[in-house]
Amino acid sequence: MSTTVALPSEEQIRTALTRVQDPEIKRPITELGMLKGVDVEPDGKVQVGVYLTVSGCPLKATIVKDVTEAVSTVDGVTDVNVDLDVMSDEQRQELKTQLRGGRPEKEIPFARSDSLTRVYAVASGKGGVGKSSVTANLAAAMAQNGLTVGVIDADIYGHSIPRMLGVDGQRPTVVDEVIMPIPAHGVKVISTEMFKPDRNEPVAWRGPMLHRALQQFMVDVYWGDLDVLLLDLPPGTGDVAISLAQLLPHAELLVVTTPQLAAAEVAERAGSIAMQTHQRIAGVIENMSYLQMPGSGERMELFGAGGGRRVAEGLSARVGGPVPLLGEIPIEVQLRESGDRGEPLVLEQPELPAAAALQDIAKQIGSRQRGLSGMSLSVSPTG
Repeated sequence: MSTTVALPSEEQIRTALTRVQDPEIKRPITELGMLKGVDVEPDGKVQVGVYLTVSGCPLKATIVKDVTEAVSTVDGVTDVNVDLDVMSDEQRQELKTQLRGGRPEKEIPFARSDSLTRVYAVASGKGGVGKSSVTANLAAAMAQNGLTVGVIDADIYGHSIPRMLGVDGQRPTVVDEVIMPIPAHGVKVISTEMFKPDRNEPVAWRGPMLHRALQQFMVDVYWGDLDVLLLDLPPGTGDVAISLAQLLPHAELLVVTTPQLAAAEVAERAGSIAMQTHQRIAGVIENMSYLQMPGSGERMELFGAGGGRRVAEGLSARVGGPVPLLGEIPIEVQLRESGDRGEPLVLEQPELPAAAALQDIAKQIGSRQRGLSGMSLSVSPTG
């Protein structure tokens, strides 16, 4: 006896392809106008035409693999052939309009009153306190917790986020002036480093160019629907911090310090900029709190003690409201080593005390709901 297997229909193939997402945009190719056509031959072979957004798409092999796997699951399919083409200028313009949701091109989505994205600017008074390590690990931890997270490396001069998240040297795809952030450990990342011919080439920009770069990262990058956006700021209270307050007035500050008194004093000054910009301070993070001695478990406070608490108390007094100390992160050699490897400690060795402290902070700021609390409403009392 022979069993005749019915040929798959074009509708079945198209339904299967709704499960295939563009690896950068993270939306089905059927919604993005990337499906060129489907042809089912009498012997069960299926030809699928796919439009790439740009010529030389770096992830075209992934698209071919995903399309092949999805179509192969349909009963009656004997073979799959994927034919790649490239979108025309008109098609890319339509995609660009679709990605922006019909909004004006130069609007910052995170500054809209109806935005539900929680925006945190990670700030410090001075360099060397581990601000970027904290940012990278918080982003990875929140992504692991199921949140959609983006990171803007706003430390234009001293960018280090790409290395810490393992995407240094990679270049983003640009679709008709819309920039696709680089995915890393479930986090969407963008940095100045990604646009330089030599990543070690110094950036010699003054205020207006810094403002424009930060604005472009918010406007021209396709972030999608983010739960959380983290910005790794340069140390101090310079041009980038001022531009951020102008571009994202509802962004909240996360102040990173060490226990050392000198670092704490500078960190408090950095956090105090919120009084001038009318931004909310989400909390203080104390990094390098102590070194846990092997064997005895005794804590050695190499940089003193209580700096983070002093900053939190000082800022609470200045702003007239509670500024919490979100956590104390111990010194961990593996934290530095994992950052050099591009593997966040919270993912690579989550059992370590430093990773546990970072995960706890990520849960605190990741679980907060966006509301009117802490937002400047631009009103003044009368009477």
